[in-house]
Amino acid sequence: ENLKITCTAFTFSEYLYTPIMIAGIGTDLCEVNRIAQKLQANSEFREHVFSAEEIAYCESKKNPPMHYAARWAAKEAYLKAYGLQFIGNHRLPDIETKLDQHGKPFMVLHGNEAKSFESRKLSKIHLSLSHTETLAIAYVILETESSL
Repeated sequence: ENLKITCTAFTFSEYLYTPIMIAGIGTDLCEVNRIAQKLQANSEFREHVFSAEEIAYCESKKNPPMHYAARWAAKEAYLKAYGLQFIGNHRLPDIETKLDQHGKPFMVLHGNEAKSFESRKLSKIHLSLSHTETLAIAYVILETESSL
């Protein structure tokens, strides 16, 4: 018996039930030494900028300033992707970097940051971090779902 194969062509937008669009891209490069100096000079800097979970993670590492710098860069990259108007309008601990079970970084927003993210119909945050002993870099892409 012959096998009959039927092929149906789909356009790209039909294939994806909801098109995804890039809403913002941000990157930040941070000197580890600059963050180390801020941590040493100002005892309130740590709590003013980082969440309790970020502090616990960084402090558990051999070189905490390197990990703080990566998280600082992530916050800055997020704000740039979001369309930063003034950093004073944002509560930095509410922009939190975590790691999944495989060590991949991801971002969690809390409080007004989460509300603002949702109000702009943003749907996803992509985060990439890298660091050396002297530099940390973060790259953020924000997605939005767009209806046709």
